[in-house]
Amino acid sequence: MDYTGTEIGRHPRAAARLRPLIAEIGQRSGEFPVLLANHLPMVLEAMGRLGASPERLDEYAVHYNTAHAVPFPPPPVAPLTEANWRTAIGHRERETDLRDFFADVVWRIGGVEAIRRYLPELFPGVAASATHGLMRLAYAVLRRDDTEIGISLGYWAATYLAFPRPDRVGAPTNSAAELVLAMPAEPSFRGITVESTLLWKWIEHMGSVPAFRGLVGRLQPADDLLDQVRAASLAVYAATMTFEALHAVTGSHWLRLVAPHLDQPQALVAHWWEVVMALYVRIGMPDLPDAATLEAWRNLPLPSDAEIAAAAVASDDEHDHSLTFSAFEEFKLTGDRLYKVVAARRVGLIA
Repeated sequence: MDYTGTEIGRHPRAAARLRPLIAEIGQRSGEFPVLLANHLPMVLEAMGRLGASPERLDEYAVHYNTAHAVPFPPPPVAPLTEANWRTAIGHRERETDLRDFFADVVWRIGGVEAIRRYLPELFPGVAASATHGLMRLAYAVLRRDDTEIGISLGYWAATYLAFPRPDRVGAPTNSAAELVLAMPAEPSFRGITVESTLLWKWIEHMGSVPAFRGLVGRLQPADDLLDQVRAASLAVYAATMTFEALHAVTGSHWLRLVAPHLDQPQALVAHWWEVVMALYVRIGMPDLPDAATLEAWRNLPLPSDAEIAAAAVASDDEHDHSLTFSAFEEFKLTGDRLYKVVAARRVGLIA
């Protein structure tokens, strides 16, 4: 399907190649050494929807698996059942067992029902593999791929990462921005260092910072919460173009894909925004741009949609594919031209 409001179309042979290719590479682990997220099943879909040829998809799959030495999942430890699968949550060595468990669940009740029934228990651990469990599930939903839904739920469960919940939650708020705007005034958020460069290690560390733990649990689900975080995420990314803020923009898209299959999707959004707040500290808690600045950026001259998509497809950086695809998808929803601006910047077509 072509994008509404854009000039991008799929290669006529791409769709036929994608499903068997993703089925093949989807058998590999959700992470590669050392504990980095395997983006390949997701970005192949993004590339296909951005116009990649079957030949480019095959070429990129070989490149990615070779460059990152993406392994197969670890050997099984022991079968999991409805009674004991929760004991394996957060244990990467149980990835195969959890994938097998959820494969059986999906076979019995279907992928959509599996999401509705089981994902709420995993909401607090949405930081799993630096939120890439959510990414993999979102793309599985996008493809209506029950096999990938089962794999995604197992991956999310195996890499589950939650902030410790405080004994006493601070004053509740329905405003995502209110929490963020108060953060720069907290002295203990300055000068934090974490030895690892992994995003999820930073997120994990923030859960041990007392002032940050005071923010956990305060954001309450609200009907407009996803709209709030979508707008804030785009503003922060446009202002900083940082790797961390990129994940806030793409994550907003992933949440939107999963939300229709949840009874309380805004509860997941609230947990996810806590992860974004942790990453906001990592990028130095910059001021949000004002409305006039955002409007000026929206009106910058742009290359064509096809040029932006082609630059993303030609890139070997999985974050170029991910950001560009999500930006065009969010443009379809909102009509906000700033999404095209950040995509063009990301792939180096404008300054």
